[in-house]
Amino acid sequence: MTSPVLSRTHLSFLVLVCALVSSGFDGESGAQAPESRIRFAVLDFGKGAVGRLAAEKLAGNLKLETSLALMDQDQTRAAANGVAYSGSLNLSLSEARDLGAALGSDFFVLGDSQTLRRSPSSGQHYFESYASVFVVSARTGKLVVWQRPNFRAATPDAAEQSLLSELTSPETRHKIGLAIRRAHEDERGERTLAADRPIPIIEAAPDDEKKAEEDGLRLPRPFRRLVPVYPDTAAEAEAEATVDVLADIDAKGDVMRVEIARWAGFGLDESTVDTVKRINFFPAMRKGVAIPLRVLLRYNFRKPAK
Repeated sequence: MTSPVLSRTHLSFLVLVCALVSSGFDGESGAQAPESRIRFAVLDFGKGAVGRLAAEKLAGNLKLETSLALMDQDQTRAAANGVAYSGSLNLSLSEARDLGAALGSDFFVLGDSQTLRRSPSSGQHYFESYASVFVVSARTGKLVVWQRPNFRAATPDAAEQSLLSELTSPETRHKIGLAIRRAHEDERGERTLAADRPIPIIEAAPDDEKKAEEDGLRLPRPFRRLVPVYPDTAAEAEAEATVDVLADIDAKGDVMRVEIARWAGFGLDESTVDTVKRINFFPAMRKGVAIPLRVLLRYNFRKPAK
């Protein structure tokens, strides 16, 4: 029996097919195969009808992004209920990672959406529909991007329709899809760098100050306490939250590095980091010798009284 002879055309076709298969190309749809796409989940934006509808509309919009693979909504709800997720938009990195692990996604979207009747001190009442949208990395637990579209109208239906139109717009899909893709690429790059460069080891301060004293350790103290600004973006959302940061303070009392350990969005994280970077400290001391130390700093934000 003679072996079949492949023409140059046949060989070119096979090379093309192999290249498409290896790249995850789906020949029927012209898109990436599901296993090569970034998996994301969308949780309900609250327990009310508006919150569930807003989440479903946004999920359907993001599903059109060919680089993303939407996880089943019912399975997402069941997984969130299984770990007793209560709808918080103020999570620590470990809490966010645990939630992401339960969902089984690469990224997930949390949110809150309502329609409220507003009665200003002057002028007629109106209705406001808003959606606080938080995109989170399941691997790192970090907040990737947040946004809060909101619309005012004379009737609740009109306000809600404007909000839903925004959540289903190509602009919203592009912005969130781009943020997820960039975060995905950044995380891949960070993993590569982490493997190539040594990670500096710095002692973490104990949680109990009395325990530190017993160990002969005096914790860093600021020369002057600075209070982070409560930004307008938080005021518009009437946000109340806690932001935790890990600050590496060297033996001179200078802040070398600041990392968010509990995020809140609404501009509160950026305000906190900017403030901590401007603080000068008396350095940590152990038996009379200044040492570098990593400390946890907590800032509680409350909306200003009207």
